Amino acid sequence: MQQLDQIMEKESHLRRGMHARHMFMISIGGVIGTGLFLSSGYTVNQAGPGGAVLAYVIGGIIVSIVMMCLGELATAMPVAGSFKTYAQEFISPAIGYLSAWLYWLNGAFTIGGEWIAATIIIHQYLPGVPLWVWYALFAVIYLALNVTRVGVYGESEFWFASIKVFGIVAACIAGILAIFGLTGHRAIGLHNYTGQGGLFPHGIGAVFMALVPVSFAYSGTELIGIAAGESKDPARSVPRAVRSTSVRTLLFYVIAMIVLVGIIPWQKAGLNDSPFATIFQVAGIPYARLIMDMIVITSALSAGSSWTYASSRLLWSMALDGMAPRFLTRLSKAQVPVWSVLATLVIGTLSLWIYQVSPNTLYLWIVSGIGLIAVLSWAIICASQIGFRRKYVREGGDVRALAYRTPLFPILPIAGVVLNLAIAVSLLFIPGQRMAIYAGVPIIVIVLLSYYLFYRRRSQVSVNQQTMTE
Repeated sequence: MQQLDQIMEKESHLRRGMHARHMFMISIGGVIGTGLFLSSGYTVNQAGPGGAVLAYVIGGIIVSIVMMCLGELATAMPVAGSFKTYAQEFISPAIGYLSAWLYWLNGAFTIGGEWIAATIIIHQYLPGVPLWVWYALFAVIYLALNVTRVGVYGESEFWFASIKVFGIVAACIAGILAIFGLTGHRAIGLHNYTGQGGLFPHGIGAVFMALVPVSFAYSGTELIGIAAGESKDPARSVPRAVRSTSVRTLLFYVIAMIVLVGIIPWQKAGLNDSPFATIFQVAGIPYARLIMDMIVITSALSAGSSWTYASSRLLWSMALDGMAPRFLTRLSKAQVPVWSVLATLVIGTLSLWIYQVSPNTLYLWIVSGIGLIAVLSWAIICASQIGFRRKYVREGGDVRALAYRTPLFPILPIAGVVLNLAIAVSLLFIPGQRMAIYAGVPIIVIVLLSYYLFYRRRSQVSVNQQTMTE
């Protein structure tokens, strides 16, 4: 397929130094941020013990469908542009442009959000240090990590993300021991599962309401598609990373939630700042609060690092296509898009200023609006896979020659599109989530207007000039 060769040639300038384990940990680093450690209690409180677990199972299945679709695309076209490039080529240039800008902004603001979460905790222990000192330190660390050779960055993120994986595993083990009374304390038993209204105290409808925050909790798994653009052996490493990310992320979340709802009564879960700290405390582990705070800080910084990496590569790919200023395509001697890294960190830092100036209006409006793309991007990935497979077959490609194939085509990708669009629409019916629609639609309109007024017109002029030259 000639189009694949052209896409690969255009985005072939980055150094390929990523191994499968690096890609897996970058994805884990992006998806497991402060949300799991601090916000999971809200889901338990709203859906009940059984409802929360079921919501995470359903969310994990949806993520697995998306990852299967992304696996086929990223194996056939391992480029840093990832789903931006796929949407651009197999849906429409406008959708590619829209998803690229909103996802990049979402990534940059996520960096700022993770910094805010980390500094809030650090400030409790070191109140005399100004917050801007920590922000500056984080920026320097991120810059240093992201301008080194990609293999060095991948290795650092591997160990960075491993700390929070260890924290989740340790919490699960401690919780299981506490439930069965193997920690020297009285056994908790199954009371929190069966008592106090049972598994579904708010009914089965609460499960579907919980799917919205659960979907946001799973966002970040798709970062593996961007990392594929710098993988050493995409045909082998991308499928391995996709499979391990889907299965292990699902296991991390579901097992953690099963343990969590067994330890904490669902009525109290949403009131606790850190439900995982409660697990350690119930298990009788000394300094539980301090240990969990350190894990949450590391988790926040790891997530921010993953988003810095992914967002900078996406911005570099956008610049290659003329969607962003051309100087952002410049690479360092290590073949790293250093200017794109700097631009991403600048916007991440700007988000901190917006948060300080207007945390409950402008900052909330922007974050809610661009956060809508976190749900829509999964639908875009599934739709892109449908477009890719049809075009691949239409142009004479042999499906059996693909190194990774999405199973049950087209049933699974269609299900992925429908389910993710349904979750996006459901935001209208949840009072606390409507802001995403109210803020997201105007932002989408503004970005699309910029596409038709500037990018598309400039692209048409370029094509016309090329035609006249020929």
